[in-house]
Amino acid sequence: MKAFPIGLLMIALCFGGPAMAQNTRHIENAAGGASCAGCNLFQADFSFKDMPKRDFSGTRLRQSNLSLSTMNGSNFSGADLSVSNMFGARFTGSNFRNANLQDAVMVGGYFGGADFTGANLSGALISGANFQTARIAQSQLTNVCGDEFTLLPAGLTVARCR
Repeated sequence: MKAFPIGLLMIALCFGGPAMAQNTRHIENAAGGASCAGCNLFQADFSFKDMPKRDFSGTRLRQSNLSLSTMNGSNFSGADLSVSNMFGARFTGSNFRNANLQDAVMVGGYFGGADFTGANLSGALISGANFQTARIAQSQLTNVCGDEFTLLPAGLTVARCR
């Protein structure tokens, strides 16, 4: 059996797959006011930003910082927001249909009128968050934790964080 040249192996490992690092041009455009559907905003810092009615559908926002931002009426359908910090942010009427919010920190966030149909919230922390008028199902809250200040639609419950 012939050995595979190590140089070619390194090139294949480095360039053989899709680029997963953040796209700084996409981040700058989004921070400047543009919608960015399907963009790679991995680890973007949009904390304290006012970014209403943006289209982030299908966007990679994994590990992003959206804390204390205002993103009312924005579209995050199909977006990857896993492990993101959404502390104290406002998402009034935003669309999170089929979004990945696994392990997201949503503590103290406001999600009035937001749509979470089909979204993955597994492992999310929602203590003190307001989902009272959001479209969300009990089955989505199975592996989520909150506290006595978490507001949910009538009849829904969430386990207490330990």
